[in-house]
Amino acid sequence: MWNYTDKVLDHFHNPRNVGKIENPDGVGQVGALACGDALTLMFKLDENGKIADVKFQTFGCASAIASSSALTEMIKGMTLEEAQKVTNQDIAEFLGGLPEEKMHCSVMGREALEAAIHNYKTGETTMRSVGDDPVICQCFDIHKSEIVKLATENHLTTVEQITNYCKAGGACGKCKSDIQEILNSVTHTEAATPKEEAKPRAMTQLQKMKLIEQTIETEVRPLLQRDGGDIELIDIRGNEVVIAFRGMCAGCRSAHITKQLLVEAKLKEFVTPEITVVEEGEA
Repeated sequence: MWNYTDKVLDHFHNPRNVGKIENPDGVGQVGALACGDALTLMFKLDENGKIADVKFQTFGCASAIASSSALTEMIKGMTLEEAQKVTNQDIAEFLGGLPEEKMHCSVMGREALEAAIHNYKTGETTMRSVGDDPVICQCFDIHKSEIVKLATENHLTTVEQITNYCKAGGACGKCKSDIQEILNSVTHTEAATPKEEAKPRAMTQLQKMKLIEQTIETEVRPLLQRDGGDIELIDIRGNEVVIAFRGMCAGCRSAHITKQLLVEAKLKEFVTPEITVVEEGEA
């Protein structure tokens, strides 16, 4: 039994945006029923070039359904340029993590999105040029470029990791030596390329919201509930977090102290020092 997060289970049991769009602007199809996983993703743009509607149909496991559902929620309202920056790791993080053996489901979602955007821009239904991009895994039709991209973007170093991320090498196993050669080449190239000092990646608004929710749930709420109080997250406006105290904390004369020394202090510690907390109704 896989160890799924509550968010994965929620998106599996209550998937968002399932279905079809009439006359979509872009359609991407990846996987195949013969391989056990298949996904079709389609979107419709509004007059401003943003994703106004997105739907999916998938055949697969709980992780495949949850990853597809999560992706559609993530990209709604984005421009195509913004959506193209969503990675499979972003999908997994949105769900609170995926079992390592199920990471290929998040990869399938990202690939379907890439294919749909490519379809919108070119009208083509495939992104591959077989002559320049040989098939490495015949069982799952995985090309060399896919393995190189996964290894580079996700810092994969073993054949087992590649199998977890795209299934290559997971059936007959004849391609494992070829996969290892590709990994050796990728590792050698990265080692030979001078690297600039890594710059911290700016936290996206989506990541910030998730971290705020998590911090309140794990660092703040238990302390308040211990004394009969509670807290509700009302809104997030950039770095301003709007909350409301509930239970014994509602109307308490020390609420402003709790807000500053507990809620705001924890959010500054675990999210960003720029966070400010206001109570609902404050000017």
